[in-house]
Amino acid sequence: MPASPLEHYRARLAIWQSALDENLRRFRQLSTARLAVGLAGVVIAALSLGAQWLSPWWLLAPLVVFMILAVIHEKVDQKRSRAARAVAYCDRARGRIEHKWASQGNHGERFRPTGHLYCDDLDVLGEGSLFALLDVTRTEAGQRTLARWLLEPCETAVARKRQKSVMELAPRWELREEIALLGDDVRAAIDDKAAKIWGAAPVRRFFPGVSAVALLLALAAIASFALFMAQVWGPRPFLAALFVEMVFGLTVRDKVKAIVAGVSAPGSELRLLGELLARLEQEHFQSPMLNALARGLEKGADPASTEIRRLQRWVERLDWARNQFFRGIAAPLLWIPQCAFAIEKWRERHGPRIAGWVNALAEFEALSCIATFAYEQPGAVFPEFVDGDAYFSGTAVRHPLIDPPHAVANDVELHSMDCRLWLVSGSNMSGKSTLLRAVGLNAVLAWAGAPVCCQKLRLSPLRIGASLRVNDSLLDNKSRFYAEISRLRDVAALAKSGQPTLFLLDELLSGTNSHDRRIGAAALVKGLVERGAIGLVTTHDLALASIAEELGGQARNVHFEDHMEGGEMRFDYQLRPGVVERSNALELMRAVGLDV
Repeated sequence: MPASPLEHYRARLAIWQSALDENLRRFRQLSTARLAVGLAGVVIAALSLGAQWLSPWWLLAPLVVFMILAVIHEKVDQKRSRAARAVAYCDRARGRIEHKWASQGNHGERFRPTGHLYCDDLDVLGEGSLFALLDVTRTEAGQRTLARWLLEPCETAVARKRQKSVMELAPRWELREEIALLGDDVRAAIDDKAAKIWGAAPVRRFFPGVSAVALLLALAAIASFALFMAQVWGPRPFLAALFVEMVFGLTVRDKVKAIVAGVSAPGSELRLLGELLARLEQEHFQSPMLNALARGLEKGADPASTEIRRLQRWVERLDWARNQFFRGIAAPLLWIPQCAFAIEKWRERHGPRIAGWVNALAEFEALSCIATFAYEQPGAVFPEFVDGDAYFSGTAVRHPLIDPPHAVANDVELHSMDCRLWLVSGSNMSGKSTLLRAVGLNAVLAWAGAPVCCQKLRLSPLRIGASLRVNDSLLDNKSRFYAEISRLRDVAALAKSGQPTLFLLDELLSGTNSHDRRIGAAALVKGLVERGAIGLVTTHDLALASIAEELGGQARNVHFEDHMEGGEMRFDYQLRPGVVERSNALELMRAVGLDV
């Protein structure tokens, strides 16, 4: 086993690239061979059918060889496609570790909620977001579940169950790779919502014994036709059977058409879903959450994948009726109605289970995303959850979206036993906003059940309220200041609700004058602290640093420093106690050529 995840992915990439090259070579060779056999067939046809120098039986030789080559060619093409998917999978994994992932993959934009208290501020969704880093799902349902876990902190018991599942899945890279390579591009095909709706829709009822009647009519048509061909009977019994079938078909036509139209898309989607479920059903898990998901797939007489394969067989038989050679035979056999009856019977028995199958797979995919993150971030640790008041105690907290070799870690202690508020001062670009996002994103990871980018983290069940990226809106006729105070109102309401709250406020009330900012900021943070919330507030306005004195031991001033070196501003991003003593604004303005 390679010493690091990066070396592992590089080794797997080399293996799959070699397989891809080999199958590409064989694919081209077989293409050439098929062309040569085809040309040989043309020559033999000319010599046998045209010049009559050879027996026409010689045409069988190129035909048989061509058919054998076609079968082999198809298998090689499948191996080539699988190797290409594997190369892309390993390359994306390597890119995540080498920090080349920000513009790749799915960004989760369609799951972005309106007015969420931290989604945009902490880069949870969108390009270069936490979701984009974590997402390795194959289905829409898996993506939706992962986004929900990042946006909705869970209960402590659930977070602990997720942790145990992630610990079990993290080293099982073979399982994750196999699932990633199953089938074609499943993600693009599965519309889980439509499949759930189809499965839960009311059953279409026919008169009792309709399937038996259809089977008897089909047998009667076959028997009467056989006896007619044997010249035992005349054509009338066969025509009578066809007439009765026509009447029967008109009786059930509308419902049959609805069944056939309704199963088309879900049938294809469930086939792809079944491939993933079949692979999961082969696994034996130890953690309670994974065991519960596995049991959910096995409820009933047969596992979910087996039942889905039964449905798929009926859907395939239904498709036979579209074949121009079989269409004429299908009509007297009542083929389409019989398939429709079987499909509807399947839906009556198993349709309500589809939602459970999809949800189980979605949760497994979300766990697999987090397990992949845990595997690829060996420096990350699982947090410890504590009960009680708002609490966040992190050692060497770093930003999860910054390349680990370049991420500077800082200790953060926020709790009622020490202090609830840190006022963070510092110059432009010194790391204030990055610190807030590092704290917030690690809290998001923790309550999603994931490991965190810290040496150690203990935290209580926190609800996060952030104001780091608030903009004006011409569409809504809102200024930046109005948008900010609206967000601050929502953060205050979260704390007022009694839920343990972590607030992260960047450049508090920077859109108003210093007098109003000083009074408004002091009142806001005092109210938050008095309601038991904990948090960090950044500021350029050193006058706001006096708030810490007014709150006594419940607040603390910390800062980041910078210095000029060779005409350029340098930062070490290390957090220090106290208030910053200098500003770099004028120096930065001069450095870019402004005459100030």
